[in-house]
Amino acid sequence: MVRDNIPKGHSTAAKKRGHDPAVVTLKAVAEYVQLSPGTVSAVLNDSPSSRHIPEVTRKRIVEAARHLNYKPNFFARYLRNKRTYTIGIMLNDIGSEYGGLVISGIEDYVRQKDYFFITGVHRHDPELFARYERMLLERGVEGVITLDLHLPHAVRVPTVAIAGHHQHEGVTNIVLDHKCAARLALQHLADLGHREIAVLKGNPVSADSSERWEAIAEASQSLGITIHEDLVVQLVSESTTPELGYGPTKTLLQRKRPFTALFAFNDISAIGAIRAFQEAGLRVPQDISVIGFDDIKSAAYQYPSLTTIRQPLWDIGQTAAKILLARIEGEEKYPMQVSVKPELIARESTAKAAR
Repeated sequence: MVRDNIPKGHSTAAKKRGHDPAVVTLKAVAEYVQLSPGTVSAVLNDSPSSRHIPEVTRKRIVEAARHLNYKPNFFARYLRNKRTYTIGIMLNDIGSEYGGLVISGIEDYVRQKDYFFITGVHRHDPELFARYERMLLERGVEGVITLDLHLPHAVRVPTVAIAGHHQHEGVTNIVLDHKCAARLALQHLADLGHREIAVLKGNPVSADSSERWEAIAEASQSLGITIHEDLVVQLVSESTTPELGYGPTKTLLQRKRPFTALFAFNDISAIGAIRAFQEAGLRVPQDISVIGFDDIKSAAYQYPSLTTIRQPLWDIGQTAAKILLARIEGEEKYPMQVSVKPELIARESTAKAAR
């Protein structure tokens, strides 16, 4: 049993102190591997000084801690280092698939590093963001990750802005290559013979809206495709359900301007658009091809399954967490911007243009 491997005297001493004898201390782990408590602490807390400890020693310490069922005491850790090991995450909507995938990537990484996170919802409201920012800092967060936000200013702790486009000191922006994304989408439609293409343009409050629209305009011009003004509809809702694209697509159909394909701002609006087309008696993709953006999990299971531009949301979350924790742990050099490459995922919702 694990208890048999605990150094002699540990269990007896624990009983004398009135503690649970099954609780294994960091000192007990150090005695077990015959190393100093400082060395063991550095490895188990993954502190910068542990990088100089040989890998074989690090592995021996980690295996011993696991074998002895060592569980770090958060309060002792806080008192010793005056740190909270907590980060803040600010996003637009906690229930969206976009945000959920990003947070999943963040959570996977910070859990491995024994960090905790607190979430707040900014709803693209600067005043609400300022209030949550103050609350997070009062609770001792050591860094912040923002999603889909026009960050108004630098935060007083290390910050990573996902879909961040404003340059601030101390902030790393993680951005998708929108020019490449627009080119992939429009080239795919052009290869299928589409020339009359409608666009669901993003809500201006969305951090990516302006950059994505400019990229679409540039790509369409280089491909010789004219995006007609009456084939563009601005999304105005902040809904994270298919309703986002459903109403605007009905507006688009009421204009009676023929088109054979639709490029939606994101997947959730594309799903709403497909519903609007079907209600109007139009088949996707036989009559209208539809392409989305993001590649949320449900995109592959719609009917028809959705062709989309994938941005690796889970990986983006991992990258954001990795950069933030490296800075918190003392990494002085950090990138001001990280560019992410998109990928075309062709599924059932696009086909050759109808004659």
